[in-house]
Amino acid sequence: MSVIKHRLKSIFVFLLGNERWQGLSVPVFSILCSMLAISAIILLLGKSPLSAFSSLLAGSGWLPKNTYAGGQSQLTDFMTMLDFFTPMLFAALAVTVALRSGLFNIGVSGQMLVAGFVASITVGYSNLASGIAKPLVLLIALVVGALAGGFIGWLKHQFNIHEVVSSIMLNNIFSYFIGFLIKTRYIDYTTRNSRAISTTSQLELAGIKVGNVTTSFPIGLPLALLAAFALWYLFSKTTSGLELTAVGSNAKAAEYAGIKVGRARVVSMTISGALAGLAGATYYLGVLRSIQPGVLTSVGFDSIAVSLLGNVHPLGVILSSLLITTLTKGSIFMSSVVGVRQEIASLIVGMVLLFSACAGFIKLWVERNRREGGDL
Repeated sequence: MSVIKHRLKSIFVFLLGNERWQGLSVPVFSILCSMLAISAIILLLGKSPLSAFSSLLAGSGWLPKNTYAGGQSQLTDFMTMLDFFTPMLFAALAVTVALRSGLFNIGVSGQMLVAGFVASITVGYSNLASGIAKPLVLLIALVVGALAGGFIGWLKHQFNIHEVVSSIMLNNIFSYFIGFLIKTRYIDYTTRNSRAISTTSQLELAGIKVGNVTTSFPIGLPLALLAAFALWYLFSKTTSGLELTAVGSNAKAAEYAGIKVGRARVVSMTISGALAGLAGATYYLGVLRSIQPGVLTSVGFDSIAVSLLGNVHPLGVILSSLLITTLTKGSIFMSSVVGVRQEIASLIVGMVLLFSACAGFIKLWVERNRREGGDL
């Protein structure tokens, strides 16, 4: 028995321990473990895991459904999924920038909220032409998010206030204050949310005809993909990016090497906040088009695990964001088709995020067993 155990341990160390492909093998292993756990839960409920996963893909537009309502198709489901994918990718990139610099931006949801709110009240309720309103919305959200994130970095640099503490405090301040303003000035008494923004400010290209189907395209999607590639270039090809990574790896050694650690942290959190601001714009003026007072979106918190699942790499985050958005959007359809409660559908997303958050533990386990002689 001990020989089999040692052999299995050696195989795992071999598959997951090679640094050349560890950035891919560990996230894939985490996803496979979560899928096995989810399959076991579905089997205990007397349902078919294959039907559950296929309905997940159908609900998010990757596979066709049996029937569609009038004017709907697989394309409309897929474009809706991409609409939700855009703010998730921006938010996960925001977390990634901070983590690469050794910081933990847990305030993405608050930064999304304040950026989306300011963009809504300054431009979203105006009658500006679409060609002016849409770029202005993105620009204002970017600036507001950058100021919020940069303020957290400045507090860290100037007063050594931990970014987690200041982020959490600002999350609450933004939520309560903006909730108060919405309830007293911008409330829609029918929905109890903020008033819906104007059509010209919505971050989508609506009315796109494809055959007999009318769909829309999220304007922020190409910007989010461009941001991911820009960050990849920043961290892998530029001196500034390497300095940020050095600060995240060992701040004392970076300072000894002549890198201005405080400035690097402020810059990192400013970039992170700017990306969070764009996430807020594409979420509140793209996906929702209004704001629910007193509520912080879970996108900002889920993006932490999404970033870890993507191995804190800008390009890996694209794939992890796509996976989580697929599961999130497809879970409602899976619930109705397979016949499980909506809570079970939500549990699937939670299980993937939970296992993805264990990626760091897996790497430590592999490294420990390699030192103990578990390697082949």
